[in-house]
Amino acid sequence: MEIVTPPRESENALSTAGPRPMEWSTVPYSAPQVPGPNGKQRTSSLESPIMLLTGHQSAVYTMKFNPAGTVVASGSHDRDIFLWYVHGDCKNFMVLKGHKNAVLDLQWTTDGSQVISASPDKTLRAWDVETGKQIKKMAEHNSFVNSCCPSRRGPPLVVSGSDDGTAKLWDMRQRGAIQTFPDKYQITAVSFSDASDKIFTGGIDNDVKIWDLRKGEVSMTLQGHQDMITGMSLSPDGSYLLTNGMDCKLYIWDMRPYAPQNRCVKILEGHQHNFEKNLLKCSWSPDGSKVTAGSADRMVYIWDTTSRRILYKLPGHTGSVNECVFHPSEPVIGSCSSDKQIYLGEI
Repeated sequence: MEIVTPPRESENALSTAGPRPMEWSTVPYSAPQVPGPNGKQRTSSLESPIMLLTGHQSAVYTMKFNPAGTVVASGSHDRDIFLWYVHGDCKNFMVLKGHKNAVLDLQWTTDGSQVISASPDKTLRAWDVETGKQIKKMAEHNSFVNSCCPSRRGPPLVVSGSDDGTAKLWDMRQRGAIQTFPDKYQITAVSFSDASDKIFTGGIDNDVKIWDLRKGEVSMTLQGHQDMITGMSLSPDGSYLLTNGMDCKLYIWDMRPYAPQNRCVKILEGHQHNFEKNLLKCSWSPDGSKVTAGSADRMVYIWDTTSRRILYKLPGHTGSVNECVFHPSEPVIGSCSSDKQIYLGEI
């Protein structure tokens, strides 16, 4: 494997942040290593092939790129949500304060104007990213809120999942939850269907439940995981659901209406969960050809969805990697960790 030389100090975004994590420089970039004008072929508009974002005071549990790919939002055990510029020196330009406990999950609305966040303080909150102001506080859960997901189209709906054993549906234009879906067990992951007519929930009973919003009941249960579901993500085309389980497996489920009875189409392995029992997330690349997942072994894993092969296993973090996400339009992956750090790296 070719060892890629780190960029010159002047263009090394990490030069101010202590020693550069050299392991990253052996990452097998997918672009041909033809010397560019600065001696190196680059595949993205990041200032440096690896950017380190530091500032959180505690473990970072969640991060997402905004739909335009210009801003990263991150949520931490320190209760704050940081907004960072993706380009230039990745400056932290805003802090959203208000949660009384850790931020376990956050999501951008489809238009990129708001961030929705979930916390063990039993609330979901919506934030205006222009002003940094909290615009809505949703406080009807009786326990930790683990997960949240906005609808992709239609009215501005958000679903949340909580340790109180319920998923709740919220309309951002109305006060209070508009629907409650009671389950027997803690719900640790939620998602919307592409058409926003169903929600998916996963929890400590290892099952994925599909709820029909019109009927308000479970229309299907998907069984396969042998341990708690910690994260779920709908594919960009809306056809497949990716779930991350503490059984150290990623499942891909066919969510199309007339799919065969056994909807599990792929199982991917390699990443790790451990005693920390963090809610490790998972996500898709914009074209659906790759998936990535958090891992307790401090590595960032990227799989090819067709061959199920691990394409990349990226070192650098010194704590559990809690979430990794693909940039919406460039070959860049972001990862956040219990080591309080966030990396943006070219792949």
